[in-house]
Amino acid sequence: MQQKKLEELQLYEQNLQNILLQKQIIQAELNEINNALTELEKLKEASAFRIVGGIMVKKNKDELKRELEDKKRLLELRIKSFEKQEELIRKKAEEIREELLKGVKK
Repeated sequence: MQQKKLEELQLYEQNLQNILLQKQIIQAELNEINNALTELEKLKEASAFRIVGGIMVKKNKDELKRELEDKKRLLELRIKSFEKQEELIRKKAEEIREELLKGVKK
């Protein structure tokens, strides 16, 4: 029984690490988008360049801003989803830890 609980705890901790890594990657992408939006606001021209594949493509500034804001909203939703998953996994792992500690103290 203890061994099974320990394996379950390890699995939850691995899942938690994966979620934290994915959340960190998305957070970095979100930071890049925020920086791009800030730079677009400073831009006086009506168009800007966007890197697509290996080339730079000229785009309307407002259209580019809309695309970035849409992507930003999507990434923020994904981060919230990861945070909910993280909270649930942490809670479950803590419950298992407590069960294991009770078993050791007996």
